[in-house]
Amino acid sequence: MADYGQFCSVARAHEAIGGRWTLLVVRELLCGSRRFNDIRRGIPRISRTMLSERLQGLVHVGVVMRIEGNQGPEYALTEAGRELMAIVGALGTWGQRWLPRRAEAEDLDLEPLLVDMERRVRTEVLPDEPMVVRFEIEGQRQPRFLLLKVADVSLCGRNPGFPEPLCVRGLLPALVAWWRGDVTFAEAQRMGLKVEGPQALARAFPDWFERYLFAEVAPAVPA
Repeated sequence: MADYGQFCSVARAHEAIGGRWTLLVVRELLCGSRRFNDIRRGIPRISRTMLSERLQGLVHVGVVMRIEGNQGPEYALTEAGRELMAIVGALGTWGQRWLPRRAEAEDLDLEPLLVDMERRVRTEVLPDEPMVVRFEIEGQRQPRFLLLKVADVSLCGRNPGFPEPLCVRGLLPALVAWWRGDVTFAEAQRMGLKVEGPQALARAFPDWFERYLFAEVAPAVPA
């Protein structure tokens, strides 16, 4: 951990939580992840070794507690960790407002986007019958599957055995731009995003989700 040699609480706090990946680990815990692999799903580019180091560091400074669960260790934020919600929220708002948003020029991963979509399903408006939405995004080796049930929403590597009426196809930047609030769903469709399947379900699809937490934060300088 870097030592800035300063009395200032800003410097001391940055020593504790300012390392690369650290606040993304906190973000995943704030979003409800508790197990190692669940945290890593939202940060797929972090190595297992680095994630382990970051979790140990957060435990050491009192931000996270490690709990021995029935199926292995779990992690939860302490009171000090939960107070970081204000910092994570401020960073998200600042980034959404001030950083350029050009999804087509960004180096993007699909998995964190689908994990966020999984978290933000509006189960109260889903159809009564369980279904799976198939995602075939250009450049991805394998399709991904989102199980939508009122009592169970899961992101899967294969269809767990339910009807698959909808398929989302197209470019990842188009899906990102819609989810992040850069464009409307209609504009994303003009960028090449397609939802194939029965018309009523395809039209309802965007309304099944609460979009990205900061989607309503407008850019300071419109594109």
